[in-house]
Amino acid sequence: MTDTAFRPFDSLLDRDAALSHLQEATRGADDGELFLERRRAEALTFDDGRVKTASYDASEGFGLRAVRGEVTGYAHSSEVNDAALKRAVETARLAVGDGGGSLSAAPARTNRHLYTDDDPIAGAAFPVKLDTLREIDAFARDLDPRVVQVTASIAASLQEVVILRPDGTQVADIRPMTRVNVSVIVEQDGRRENGSAGGGGRIGLDGLLMPADWQAKTREALRIALVNLSAEAAPAGVMDVVLGPGWPGILLHEAIGHGLEGDFNRKGSSAFAGLMGQRIAAPGVTVLDDGTIPDRRGSLTIDDEGTPSARNVLIEDGILVGYMQDRQNARLMGVEATGNGRRESYAHAPMPRMTNTYMLGGDATPGDLVSEMKDGIYAVGFGGGQVDITNGKFVFSCTEAYRVKDGQIGAPVKGATLIGDGATALQQIRGLGNDMALDPGMGNCGKQGQWVPVGVGQPTVLIGGLTVGGSAA
Repeated sequence: MTDTAFRPFDSLLDRDAALSHLQEATRGADDGELFLERRRAEALTFDDGRVKTASYDASEGFGLRAVRGEVTGYAHSSEVNDAALKRAVETARLAVGDGGGSLSAAPARTNRHLYTDDDPIAGAAFPVKLDTLREIDAFARDLDPRVVQVTASIAASLQEVVILRPDGTQVADIRPMTRVNVSVIVEQDGRRENGSAGGGGRIGLDGLLMPADWQAKTREALRIALVNLSAEAAPAGVMDVVLGPGWPGILLHEAIGHGLEGDFNRKGSSAFAGLMGQRIAAPGVTVLDDGTIPDRRGSLTIDDEGTPSARNVLIEDGILVGYMQDRQNARLMGVEATGNGRRESYAHAPMPRMTNTYMLGGDATPGDLVSEMKDGIYAVGFGGGQVDITNGKFVFSCTEAYRVKDGQIGAPVKGATLIGDGATALQQIRGLGNDMALDPGMGNCGKQGQWVPVGVGQPTVLIGGLTVGGSAA
């Protein structure tokens, strides 16, 4: 999305002067840009029958970057004015030195628009948001007498960015984000368990505040809590695992997705480095990162370098065919940027990051995949996890899982963890369901201290021989 005006920063900074400073900072550099950001965010939390937090944050600033080879000079300031920009030039130029590089061409432009420009914070009056949270609390307690605590939250934000390049090219993007979460705790015979559900995207609050939407989230949170209330101790050992559709794609994101980001592969630190064109997954496995899906949490009209987002195929029928790239790593690897240059804010330099990462579905029904298991785990929901990018080893905790014996789903289990490595897990995929789904819009991804919103997805997946850590012998 292009913009000839400098709004919303035209009252703070003269565009021509800013361009002159940027050109000075990037003289002799390979790349660089001026990234300006204004962000507003509101969050309300209703906990145990009362308002726990109500916050409103506003921030703005710029980041100035000059890149030469593998070196990046980056300066940022929360003051958007000519004096601050002049000071930033000195820092950014440290990366360039007396270099004689030539600037890379600007990204292609796009007229595509993937989400609304409307401010979601203004989409509903403050009293309406509070009333909705109270209604969620009351509704959850009325659903089941075992509900002893309810936590509900509404969050909305609007990010406005302008990216100016040394050749005068300028692009802008307005990015909304909303989310509603519900968590419940149930108690029976002295035992307490919890369940949560939520979601949203780059959409207004209107739909999320409709009773049909938050009631469905509340029922789902209660369902998960009641499932865990009757859960048995999880088994331990090497066994087959079926992962449910949608949110369990977080395992794909962490164990495999990070290993397919360009910087890790350029430096040779990824488990998938040097394997381009080789088989790294079972036949039939196709994985994409797609920032072009309208209204999704991980989608971007343009990335944080100004490159239009794209539908990037990473693994095709089990063969590694692509990495996710920002401009710097793409240039150093001799390939094209893929629209994956992302940053948490103006205070951070961009790097290769995922958007919406998912696995395509197959032909099997979910029931067929479960019926193939003699003894295993059916994992429907996941919580936190840890991954080592260098070898792909992961540990993930299940928030909803069931024991499967002789093809029949049995009792729910508690305390199950899945242990393995991404490269091996990809090779051990034995079946893909016909029910590919994206998550409801609740993912955040951390990398080198930066957090960005992301999406995940997958069909039901049968994996042979994962290690399950549990509390039962």
